[in-house]
Parts: sequence; structure tokens; C-alpha cells
Amino acid sequence: MTDRAQLTGLAVTSPAALADDVLVEVGLADRVAPLATAIGTLWVAWNGRGVVAVAEAADGPAAAAEHAARYGRRAVLGRTLPRGLASAISRRLAGDRLAPLALDLRGRTPFEIAVWAKALEIPYGEIRPYGWIAAEIGRPRAVRAVGTALGRNPVPLLVPCHRVVRTDGRIGNYSLGGPHNKRAILAAEGLDPDALEDDARRGVRLVGSDTTKICCWPTCRHARRVAPQHRVPFRSLREAATRGYRPCKVCRPVAYEAS
Repeated sequence: MTDRAQLTGLAVTSPAALADDVLVEVGLADRVAPLATAIGTLWVAWNGRGVVAVAEAADGPAAAAEHAARYGRRAVLGRTLPRGLASAISRRLAGDRLAPLALDLRGRTPFEIAVWAKALEIPYGEIRPYGWIAAEIGRPRAVRAVGTALGRNPVPLLVPCHRVVRTDGRIGNYSLGGPHNKRAILAAEGLDPDALEDDARRGVRLVGSDTTKICCWPTCRHARRVAPQHRVPFRSLREAATRGYRPCKVCRPVAYEAS
């Protein structure tokens, strides 16, 4: 037998999915699979660089087609998320901000990434206004731009833009299915959307404790521990300061008011 014949005999056919696997691993294609959430089934797209998107879709084929059209890359439909990725996402959705989860944010602006990174700091079951993020990233006048950046967040839930509300305290809109979904997600995190809206209508922006003389955002974990008889509502940090209250060092309402 010749050397050529021996080599020919060693040839094997590559798996049909090998090309897709390679493209996904290097980030030239994305894989899409379903994710069960408090607002129903969503579709997660990821590649070897990280998670690319979280979106709504009618079904798997629609999710893949819409993702490919939006990102200009092949979208390969998968049945389930990989175990490691599913675990990391589950931990993030349960409030573990330290769960390792890579994101593929190619093409996004430094401002957008700064806004999303700050949104990641908002604890599970708490909310902050757009102006808080603007002040925290050193752009206190960019409140509207912050709202626009959050509306463009490609990985909602994982980057919790649902925890950011309007400056007047109202819950506001949500890019992933609108206000109804935003309210449902906040409720799943233990908040009462109706009570939040009621506080907003009454002009309550901050809550103080008459025992500690510290004021917080109403959903701050410290504010929520204040007994009802010791809770003092404020319309602004200035009002709180005139009555001898200091801003909480954890939720930092001064950062927003300084804008």
C-alpha cells in the first residue's frame, strides 16, 4: 500500500456542527437558547467571548433569525444553555453580583459600558433613579443619555436596567417588554411596584430614620429596616439636610442630589 493510500485511509469526516462550533467559540457566530424567567421564556445569545444578548421572541427560529438580523452574525439555535453558563445566569438573576459571567459588548461606547457597569452595582431588590447613575459615573447632566443607554442595554436582567427608575420615582419604561415586565421583575425581587408608584405620586424621594438621623433611597436595605414609627419621608436631600439628616453612605443619595 502506498503512503498516499495509507493517509487516505486515515481520513475521517468532521462532525456536521464543527464549523458552527468553531465560529461560535471565536465569536464569529452566536448560539441562541431559551431561558426561563419571571416574565416567561427569553432567548440568550452567547459565544466564546461571552453573552451577547437577552431578548424576547415568539420561538427559537424567530429568536435566531432576529438575532442574526440585528447583529449581522450567524445565529445557531441550541436546545439548552451550557451548564456553566446556566449556573452563572441563575446566580446573577438570584442577586449574586459576583457570579462570573462574561459579556460580549463589542461595538458599544465607553459611556454605555460605564452606565451598564454602574447599573450592575444596584443590589437585588433595590432601585435607583437615572440621575444617580449619571452622578456616580461623573456625568451629572447626562440623565437623559443614561436613560438612552439603559434602553440600549443588550443584556437586560443580567445587567439590571429594571432597577433604574425615573427621576420622579415612577417606575418608567422598559426595553424588554415594557413597564408590565419591569413591574413583574421588581415584584419577583421582593418590591411592591404599586407602593413605589404611590410614594412617587406623594413626592417621597428619600426615607430617614429619626433614631439614626440618616436618610436613604426608600428601597435601600437600611431604609427597609426602619420601623414604621421611625420612618421620616423627604422630598429631597436638601429638605433632609435642613432637618439634620445625613445621607446614607451605602446607597449614596448625595451622589444624585449633587447633580
